[in-house]
Amino acid sequence: MPLLIIFVILPILEMWLLIAVGSRIGALPTIGLVLLTAMIGLALLRRQGARALVRANKRMNQGEIPIQEMVEGIFLAVGGALLLTPGFFTDALGFACLIPGLRQLLIGRLLRPVIMQTASRAGTFYHYQRRPDGSEDIIEGEFYQHRDPSDPADKRLR
Repeated sequence: MPLLIIFVILPILEMWLLIAVGSRIGALPTIGLVLLTAMIGLALLRRQGARALVRANKRMNQGEIPIQEMVEGIFLAVGGALLLTPGFFTDALGFACLIPGLRQLLIGRLLRPVIMQTASRAGTFYHYQRRPDGSEDIIEGEFYQHRDPSDPADKRLR
């Protein structure tokens, strides 16, 4: 069903919107508007993408995994691709992915089930990783292996 929407319904919707807008404002202004939205979208994508990379770099330098920045990067890439696709509906979706407030709203709505599911699995994972006696002591140390030159088993291992 999603492929039907992407490859059949979406192009029909885009053509209908282009024809409707073109009949109201004319063909050349419609083409100009589509090109203008693509240029504005690319400018936004460059600026937002650079900011996301800087934030991700800061997080990695702090020793953290930049999950939020990676998800935002995916949304920025999808938004840029949608803005390069001619049409008003895809432009609206693309701008929604590029505008920070709307992007955060979309990320929150789309990823909430994934985050909740991951959090419940992580709790289960940590539950099973504990020792049976409940202790969480970590013992650090170094070791070395002493080999006896007269032992025939040590000679076979070399």
